[in-house]
Amino acid sequence: MGMFGSFLVGFLVLAVLAKAQDQSGFISIDCGVPADVNYTESATGIDYISDANFITTGVSHGTPFISSIEIRTLKNDTYVTQSGSLQSYRRCDLGTDTTDKAYRYKYDDYDRFWDVCDFNQDWISVVNESITADSLGQNHFKPPAVVMRTAVTPANASAPLIISWDPEDENDQFYVYFHFTEIQVLAANQTREFNIMFNDILWYKESPRYLFVYTIYGKSAFSGKKFKFSLEMTKNSTLPPIISAIEIYKVIDFQQLNTFQGDVDAITSIKSVYEVTRDWQGDPCGPAAYLWHGLDCSYPVNDFPRITTLNLSSSGLSGKIDPSITKLTMLEKLDLSNNKLNDEVPDFLSQLQHLKILNLENNNLSGSTPSSLIEKSKKGSLLLSVGQNPYLCESGQCNQKKNNNIVTPLVASISGILILLVVVAILWWTLKRRKSREEDGSLPPPRKQYPYSDVLKSTNNFNTIIGKGGFGTVYLGYIGDTPVAVKMLSSTSVRGYQQFQAEVKLLMRVHHKNLTSLIGYCNEETNKGLLYEYMPNGNLQEHLSGKHSKSKLLSWEDRLRIALDAASGLEYLQNGCKPSIIHRDVKSTNILLNEHFQAKLSDFGLSKIIPTDGGFHVSTVVAGTFGYLDPHYSISNRLTEKSDVYSFGVVLLEIITNQPVISRTQDKGHISERVNSWIEKGNIKGIVDSRLEGSFDIHSAWKAVEIAMACVSLIPNERPMMSVIVVELKEALALARTYGRGVDPRYSVEPVSVNLDTAFMPLASLA
Repeated sequence: MGMFGSFLVGFLVLAVLAKAQDQSGFISIDCGVPADVNYTESATGIDYISDANFITTGVSHGTPFISSIEIRTLKNDTYVTQSGSLQSYRRCDLGTDTTDKAYRYKYDDYDRFWDVCDFNQDWISVVNESITADSLGQNHFKPPAVVMRTAVTPANASAPLIISWDPEDENDQFYVYFHFTEIQVLAANQTREFNIMFNDILWYKESPRYLFVYTIYGKSAFSGKKFKFSLEMTKNSTLPPIISAIEIYKVIDFQQLNTFQGDVDAITSIKSVYEVTRDWQGDPCGPAAYLWHGLDCSYPVNDFPRITTLNLSSSGLSGKIDPSITKLTMLEKLDLSNNKLNDEVPDFLSQLQHLKILNLENNNLSGSTPSSLIEKSKKGSLLLSVGQNPYLCESGQCNQKKNNNIVTPLVASISGILILLVVVAILWWTLKRRKSREEDGSLPPPRKQYPYSDVLKSTNNFNTIIGKGGFGTVYLGYIGDTPVAVKMLSSTSVRGYQQFQAEVKLLMRVHHKNLTSLIGYCNEETNKGLLYEYMPNGNLQEHLSGKHSKSKLLSWEDRLRIALDAASGLEYLQNGCKPSIIHRDVKSTNILLNEHFQAKLSDFGLSKIIPTDGGFHVSTVVAGTFGYLDPHYSISNRLTEKSDVYSFGVVLLEIITNQPVISRTQDKGHISERVNSWIEKGNIKGIVDSRLEGSFDIHSAWKAVEIAMACVSLIPNERPMMSVIVVELKEALALARTYGRGVDPRYSVEPVSVNLDTAFMPLASLA
């Protein structure tokens, strides 16, 4: 992302606005000049133009002064760059017949200057004076109605509409924003459709809608020796192209690198979880003079800035201490004091190897302070402050505290004989509990353990098979009138008993609406099985392939909802469990669908728990399914949460395309390679499942593809966190639902970003 405010006010407030990636608003300056003096924006600041020559550009005839400053709020994700700041290059009101006036506030809510631009083209103007701000809806960029009521088309209807310029330096980079609306009422036999070409390469196809304002722009900056955008009429069109306004911004690069992406993801998650109300916008650490309030950062030479201090003292925080904090791996100081945090002090804080100061004072924390933190404090490597937490005690002293507060008055009121009887009763209960455990001693107390005879009865002697896998066969059973899925361990299953143990242990401790629920298990000699809630609609892969008996063509909205369900389940495993859990076998056959087509993750036999001893990965024998398996994990044996992210990305590509993960009939065997080839062509319809016959929102589809391709990045650190994926999928689903209601999504929701590895991939904003 990049800073946008500096180009509006120029040198007068450049020091205030020089913060990288801070897009908090525009600033309007009211200067001490006569009322008839107009001032316009320039590349270096503000030029003052006066008929009275009170103040003129470059010639001083007095001392200007500022009497007031007004700030116009601008959404943080409106003008987004990959790096650097934006400087206004040209902002054009096309088609206007007013050559002596530049529009600004109050015509423009953001106080931008809209000038008349001459691109030396043979154009004709089109005007619709009836257009008002109310008739244009809520476009994210809010181009003013006075600008959008005019447009240009080629004088020769068959000729292209060309917008071109030559940069001063061929290394210059530009961001370009095209603002469209159809301002003419078209007859039934008239159509307007055109291709947008960049330097003769197809970039986007557009068909404006009447009074629907929307903006087409690119996620990445454009560069080259020449810039030529050509709007060319398609064969299906009866009318020439049309455009109302254009904005061109030049990139001013900062020498400082953006903050390390892992830190950005972590602090963004913390901001979301705690609903931090501070002005945390843009890049957390850059520029160094304007880093986020409450943060300190380190700035290694030739490396990304890292967050070293997080101070959220007196910030109104509530709930548990969020595990995203552990992603700030270079954190040295953490201050969460004077809040309303509750629950236990998590042991995962000891994973922060560089942490020197930890202040948790004056909260509602309870339980025992982790011994690992106490040990670091005693050694002098950690300054630990946990005072004024009335329910918190030091590790090993909780029982003593309890005795002082509870046991002592109890002893005073009862006889020693009664105490002895209580102790005997406790010992008897403990011995009985131990005796009832299985011989291996490794399984937890059962939620419900069923004898093999009950399993036989519930399945009618294993009469109905509903699935098979490496673990064994799955049968339909009934407990009372409730259907259940009974997965019995096969005697030929490789490592089957280990998977059986792992799944029982894990499902006993996790509870989430997007994870299959374990009803109970059978562990009787050689007869071992798991009893799950029954998922009548089978698995996702069966419905994508049409092999399920109740299979239906999943709509675009259905697919995104299923993807969101699966992502939510994975997000819970990573962030809602202590310690975090890696599924290790995320694939479409392990995503089950209930009667309402709600998706739930299943099959946790290969799952691994991330240790809490300071590591963020598990070194383990590689396991998983070919095609879904994280390439980095398969090479390095280093299993991380990002391994599940990769697998989920492959599943999301399956959902989008309905193509096989591995194709043996095409040169590009893996699904990600095939999708990338379509991305390079800018063809979303070639990516999305052809059975949908184009019945999907293009903008929602691009967003889903963006998410998927980010997930399958070969570099784990470039993959997003599951919490970020969940947020992005919710936005994509919102777009799809709007489309499904018959409303143009560009009219009703905010823009989406398409960040794909191609220089000419468009990012179409939605009004």
